[in-house]
Formats: sequence, structure tokens, C-alpha cells
Amino acid sequence: MSADLSEDARAKLGQALAERTADLAAEAGLIPVLVAGDADVADWAVYQGLPSLPDPGEGLDGAAREGVGWAEASSSPWIVLHTDLPLLTRPELELLVATRDDRGWVIAPSADGGTSALGGSGQAVFSYGPGSFHRHLGRYTEAGIVARVGLLHDVDSASDLISAGHHPRGSWLAGVV
Repeated sequence: MSADLSEDARAKLGQALAERTADLAAEAGLIPVLVAGDADVADWAVYQGLPSLPDPGEGLDGAAREGVGWAEASSSPWIVLHTDLPLLTRPELELLVATRDDRGWVIAPSADGGTSALGGSGQAVFSYGPGSFHRHLGRYTEAGIVARVGLLHDVDSASDLISAGHHPRGSWLAGVV
């Protein structure tokens, strides 16, 4: 997230995004598991009754592996979904699940070429960062691709946040930042 926000504002936004994403996931019938690097977000997850795993400190790839390891322990299919998606909707999550269930794997790109969501079952090799969508697609060639507004618009900068706030789905952000 951009340095244009104060540390407190970033924390408030991060928690609001995590809460919103977890609520949408639960509404879509998923079990949200938070891999949290922030102690306040981890405490919030526990307070909400959500499984929370500590971030192993290995970037997004390590955090994704941690979450998938939790799902693998119960032989459950999984979807790694980033919480920086302020325009995400329940129907978009339901489409991710349906596509994963139909195709075995699902990938959702972000508008900047990253990966907003990746799902399947069993082990996966993650390669987040610039251009990650094409790297993931190269590994999971049979994956269904879901490109929808709520998955395309992630928040990596102040301009992303401003853009999301101007979208009708982003009106909720006004009460956060």
C-alpha cells in the first residue's frame, strides 16, 4: 500500500479490507483463513472465530503456501484470495468457486498483470509479483480464468485506492479512509 497513507490509516484500511473479504468469503460458503503479518489483524480474526495463521515472512508466496498447507491438512480445495480487492462481490467469489470446481484450477488476473486469486486442490507453486498472472497461467494451463471488476481492481497504490473510491462499489471506502 502506498506511503501516502499514515501508518494508522494503512492499518485501518488493511483491517477493513480483511474484514470485508472474510465476510464475503463466508457468505459465499467458504471458510476464510487469514494469513496475517499484522498482529492486530490476527487478533481480529481470532476474535471473529476465523482461523488465522502467522505469516511466515516469506512474502506473498510464503503466505499462500501457509494457507494452502492448512487446506491440504483437511484435503480441502482452496482459493488464495488477496484482501486488497475493495470492489469484490459475493457473485464473483461464487464464480471463482464454480470455475475451480469445474476446471480443477482457477486464476483471476489483476489489471496490472498480477494474480488476485488462484485456486485448486493439492500443492501449488506460487510466483507472485509483477507479471504473476502469466507465470501462474503457464503452470496451470487447464485453469479457468475469471476476469471481473472486483478481481481486476486491486489496491497497490494511492491512485488505485482513489479509483476504487470513485467506483459505485467502492463507496464503502469513504467511511474507512
